[in-house]
Amino acid sequence: MGNSTGSTVDDLQAVEMHLWYKKFMIECPSGQLTLHEFKQFFGMKGLDPEANAYIEQMFRTFDMNKDGYIDFMEYVAALSLVMRGKMEHKLRWYFKLYDVDGNGCIDRHELLNIIKAIRAINGNENQETTAEDFTNRVFDRIDINGDGELSLEEFVAGARSDDDFMEVMMKSLDLTHIVAMIHNRRHSI
Repeated sequence: MGNSTGSTVDDLQAVEMHLWYKKFMIECPSGQLTLHEFKQFFGMKGLDPEANAYIEQMFRTFDMNKDGYIDFMEYVAALSLVMRGKMEHKLRWYFKLYDVDGNGCIDRHELLNIIKAIRAINGNENQETTAEDFTNRVFDRIDINGDGELSLEEFVAGARSDDDFMEVMMKSLDLTHIVAMIHNRRHSI
């Protein structure tokens, strides 16, 4: 009796995993997603240069073993982290995503390009605050030592204390439309 809830949760997770696998294999029969397929898979075509660079960086971040492909396990690990992961893990992952040059810090140029890309992808480029102003405000608030770069510690602490920045980060990898697409295709598979 006591395990009935646990097995129901496990069953639901197994069903969801099976649906993700079916979708992945239908979209990518080879079992390895290339960058081009990744863009198609997530409906990211015809992007401006900043948005395209961001999607390419997202692909490299998902490609954990750096072989130039995203396999099913990398795909599931990324989706699981983004959708269910603890905030600390998400923030560390976002930091890795935003640190385009991989030097362990996020500079103004990197953050500015990410903000522009997020706005282009989400279709909300016309906001009250320009991407430049938003970037400057983020740095003014969370670059504690004033060196013009955000360390992992500054990034995590700043994201937790700045609601506007946290909201932008959450929108930067909002996969609800992907989950909805997978759910809607459940009946057509």
